[in-house]
Amino acid sequence: RGATSPELTDMKSNQVDINHLLSAVDTEMTMGSEKGDPTERQLTVKLEDRPLWEKFKEYTNEMIVTKNGRRMFPVFRVSVSGVDPNAMYTLLLDFVQVDNHRWKYVNGDWVPGGKAEPAAPNCVYIHPDSPNFGAHWMKEPLSFSKVKLTNKLNGGGQIMLNSLHKYEPRIHIVRVNSRTQ
Repeated sequence: RGATSPELTDMKSNQVDINHLLSAVDTEMTMGSEKGDPTERQLTVKLEDRPLWEKFKEYTNEMIVTKNGRRMFPVFRVSVSGVDPNAMYTLLLDFVQVDNHRWKYVNGDWVPGGKAEPAAPNCVYIHPDSPNFGAHWMKEPLSFSKVKLTNKLNGGGQIMLNSLHKYEPRIHIVRVNSRTQ
C-alpha cells in the first residue's frame, strides 16, 4: 500500500472543491439565463487600474512564467457591484487563451511562431476571502495579488499557463446557496 502525502490529499480535496464550484458556475449560468435573478440584474465588474492595463496591452506585455510560479503584474483588481448584499458568493479567477498562436519575439515585435499548444488544464484560483457575503465583495476593490502563474501543474493557488501564448484574465462570481450545493 502506498501512503498519500498531506500535499496530495490537499490537491485532491482542492480539485473536488474546484469541480464543485465549476459545476455551480454552470448551474448558475443556466438558471440565470432561464429565470434571471432580479437581485443581480445590475451586476457589474469594473477593472481597476484600467489605464495601466491598456498601456500594457498596447505594448503586448510579456510576463515570464516559471515552474515555481510568479505573481502577476499588474495585479488583477476589480470592483464588484449589483450583487445581493445578503447572499454568499465565491469569486474565481481563470485565464482564457485569446488566440490559436504560439508567439515569438523577432526584431522587436511579437509575431506568430506556430500553432498554439493544447490548452492547459482548467486551473482556477479561488479568492482567499471566498465564500463571503455580497456586501463584503462590494465594499472595496478586490485584489488577486496572491495568485501565481506557472508553466507546471503544481496546484496550491497557482494557475498553469502555456509559455509564449496570450491570455486574458476572467472572473466568475458564483452565488453559493441551496440551489448549488
